[in-house]
Amino acid sequence: MDQGLRGDVQVECILVYSFLKNCHNCDFSKELDSLRSQVMVSSPKDFLCVESDDGELQTDGNRSGRFQNGEPGSGFDEDVFQLIGAQLAEIGDQLAREIDQRVVNDLVLQFVNENLSRAEIMRRLSNTVEGLMRTVPLEMEREKAMLVLAMVLARTVANKMPSLLHRVFNTTVNYINQNLHNYVINLG
Repeated sequence: MDQGLRGDVQVECILVYSFLKNCHNCDFSKELDSLRSQVMVSSPKDFLCVESDDGELQTDGNRSGRFQNGEPGSGFDEDVFQLIGAQLAEIGDQLAREIDQRVVNDLVLQFVNENLSRAEIMRRLSNTVEGLMRTVPLEMEREKAMLVLAMVLARTVANKMPSLLHRVFNTTVNYINQNLHNYVINLG
C-alpha cells in the first residue's frame, strides 16, 4: 500500500531527512540519497512569494515581500531545519541505546506488511513512540522526546531493512506533521 506524503509537510521532510543524513553507521545511505530530490527544495525563497523585491533592504533590515498565501510563518529557512535535524540526531543516538530490539523488530514486521493501511501503520508507530516514552530522561520535554523517538525508530527500521526507507520516511513525516507540526515549526 502506498505510504505517500499528505499535505504541506516540507518542514517535516527536511527535518527527518537531515536527522537520517546525520546518523552514524547507517546502512541506507543509497536509499537516502534517492530521497534527496524529493525532500530538499532548491532554495528557501520557494517558500516566500516576493512581490517587487528589488533586492533593497527595508529600513528595518528585512527584505520586502509577503509570505505564501499571506500567512505569517509560511516561509522557513531550510538551513535552520537541517541544523535542527542534525542536532536531534545526536540526541537520537543517545536514546537509541535504550530501545529494545524486539520493539524494532516488531515495527519492521508491521512496515513490511503491505496489507496495513497508512492509518494503521501510523497508529502503530504512534503506539510504539508512546510505549518508549518511559525510556526518555524526565527532563526532556514531551514533544521533543516524541519527535526524536519517531525519527530514531525510522532510522532503526530503515537500518534493519533499507528497502523500507521510503515507506518509513513517509510514515514518519506524516506522523510528525499530524502530531507535532506546531512544535516543529516553533523550533525554527
